[in-house]
Amino acid sequence: MLELIKRVAEKFLEKSQNKEIQLISHFDTDGITSAAILTRTFQRLGLNFRLKIVKNLEKEVFENLPKNHLIFFSDLGSNSFQYIKDIKEDVFILDHHEIISEIPSNVTIANTHLCKNYEDLSSAAICYLFAKKIDEQNKDLAYLSIIGMVGDMLEKNLGKTYTNIIKESNIKVKKGLLLYPATRPIDRVLEYSSNILIPGVTGSSKGANEFLRELGLERENGKYKTILEINEEELSRLITAITLQRSDSGKTEDLVGNIYLVNFFNKLEDAREISAMINACSRNGESSIAVSFCLQNKKAKERVEKIHTINKQNIVKALNIIPELDKIENKNYLIINAQNKIKDTIIGTIASIISNSREYPEGKAIIGMAYNQDKIKVSARMVGKSGKNIREVLNAVIEIVGGEVGGHPMAAGCLIEKQKEGEFILELKKKLEIEMIKI
Repeated sequence: MLELIKRVAEKFLEKSQNKEIQLISHFDTDGITSAAILTRTFQRLGLNFRLKIVKNLEKEVFENLPKNHLIFFSDLGSNSFQYIKDIKEDVFILDHHEIISEIPSNVTIANTHLCKNYEDLSSAAICYLFAKKIDEQNKDLAYLSIIGMVGDMLEKNLGKTYTNIIKESNIKVKKGLLLYPATRPIDRVLEYSSNILIPGVTGSSKGANEFLRELGLERENGKYKTILEINEEELSRLITAITLQRSDSGKTEDLVGNIYLVNFFNKLEDAREISAMINACSRNGESSIAVSFCLQNKKAKERVEKIHTINKQNIVKALNIIPELDKIENKNYLIINAQNKIKDTIIGTIASIISNSREYPEGKAIIGMAYNQDKIKVSARMVGKSGKNIREVLNAVIEIVGGEVGGHPMAAGCLIEKQKEGEFILELKKKLEIEMIKI
């Protein structure tokens, strides 16, 4: 992988001479951190560039590309060669998504899937390795690749590359309870938990406080301890109580793991919380603020904190209305059609929370749907670490009803026309039932 990135970096330095650049990146945490790494790298090179953050690489993006610009994609592009092949300029891609068609001659690409026995890296990691090949001083951007890693949930099985990046980033890694942020009072963490759903506690300030009181965890000097501050005995009690509350039959393996602490704005912060803040910005149309935030702009920080607070409140409201929504369910899947009752910007978060709730068996597909003007945003998650490739399932449906699809085997999404709602659900049910039988 490093040799491939080196070749891409060398060619970029050659082709970018006296050339304006259009940088296009994805709007999730991995895409935003990738964009931030490349933004700082291009600035240090003194390059003239513009940045565009997008949800999807739709046809309109390509129709509006500037002329006589080198085109650079990060965290996307590998599935859009049908459009990219017609670009008259040099195209560079740093990405980790599956390549599903032949690479056009105008494309220079570094993608993990091009390497044998590849290590699963986020695009931010690839962008960081690229930046470091450009100039060693870019090692100070290593922290962004770790935030991107956490954003794409790749932190559980670290290989050699990530181990080296962590050393270069000066990030502190601690073992602890995987509720976040680990740096905030535990009552607020329990109330707004978006990675571990605790019935009767998540989404309820009263429920969180009663839960802690029953455990004998009391406030000190007017506030609760953080996850990092509680002792081993308190941690053990907390883990046991959460496990019982979730009816997990004693399973705790998804509750404890590595916490990545980033020196961010001169303060140790939980990388998962930074990732959530970035996602909140992008899902509320504030991607440019998120990039500035990643590069530690103080004015951006104030704006991001406000957006994040509102987003957390919206998530809690959404969780509380889930029981009222229309659902289609069998043993293999759960389809939640929120229509206009949940914002399309958080339907993916809600699907993730439900898939992590342990309420459903491993291998079950959780599908969330929400209106987005004249379209429908669909977010799909697989429960656990095994099951069918949900991206392939969505892709098979999209081939019939039309739309845009992207994502990963265990977490994917698509965008369809609202008028196709009934047809989409019908075809999705067919594909899920057929595909699940094949497991």
